Amino acid sequence: MKQHISKIIRILFPFLLGGGILYWMYRDFPFGEMGDLLLHKMKWSWMLLSFIPGILAQVFRGLRWRQTLVPLGEQPRRSTCIYAIFLSYASSLLIPRIGEVMRCGVLTRHERISFAKSLGTVVMERIVDSLLILLMVGSVLLWQLPVIMQFFDLTGVGLQGVLSKFTTTGIIVTAICVATIIALGFFLIRRLNLSYKLSEALKGLGSGIASLRKIKNIPLYIFYSLGIWVAYFLHYWLTFFCFDFTSHMSLTATIVSFCIGTIAVIVPTPNGAGSWHFAVKTILVIYGLGQMEAISFVLIVHSVQTLLLILLGIYALVALQLGHRKEVRP
Repeated sequence: MKQHISKIIRILFPFLLGGGILYWMYRDFPFGEMGDLLLHKMKWSWMLLSFIPGILAQVFRGLRWRQTLVPLGEQPRRSTCIYAIFLSYASSLLIPRIGEVMRCGVLTRHERISFAKSLGTVVMERIVDSLLILLMVGSVLLWQLPVIMQFFDLTGVGLQGVLSKFTTTGIIVTAICVATIIALGFFLIRRLNLSYKLSEALKGLGSGIASLRKIKNIPLYIFYSLGIWVAYFLHYWLTFFCFDFTSHMSLTATIVSFCIGTIAVIVPTPNGAGSWHFAVKTILVIYGLGQMEAISFVLIVHSVQTLLLILLGIYALVALQLGHRKEVRP
């Protein structure tokens, strides 16, 4: 009984957290004006154009994942790897962080690949992505630090002025997000310690991680790794041209808000709902965008991009069901 309650809490908590942040942000929002913005003031051509790099990022991720499986003696179909990625993102909207397990399950079911082995490659992939994120965020912070300090000197705005943009509730929300990330870290460490005691699982995990050293085409792996994040950025940047009030935003503001948003999605809410809205909105306001415009921007962009993930997940599910599974190997 206790285990069932614990599972229910783990599933419901991300929705409650994300929903709580969204309610706080949009409790006084004039939703009645959204229809006019969506139908008459939004340039949908730019939003549709942003779908191309958004889809491409997931395709790159699927192709890169296959690269790490080939050295292990596996030859999954490229299409299956890509569909598994589509499904992983869509499933994470229902249960945050379940996507990694989902995509490994897809390969096990449709390609007869060891779950532990594919999970090992996913762990390695997360390590590579984490290093790239740290490098990206660190570089942006170092690049922007002199500019931000100069901006403070010229305008007479200090750190206190920036903090004044946060209400007491905003500070509380930030503290809750940070506490949640820390709690998630402890939970994952505990789960890993309990889940992978079997020698077979550890062997598959180790071989998956070691596969990175055996990849034949390292330049292609690097291309995919960098391409994923360049595509993600383009997926986000192109949406700025959908609205007159964001089309003038500098590339610097776009890059910084993208990096902060990337960090914000670590908070375990469905597709970063709430935490991403709050973080990106705050950065855009600091860079000069109006409060109402910033809130409208993050709401529309996140909603449409989430809808894209759902549609890709449905497409992948149908494609996998219509396709043929590989025959069981002797």
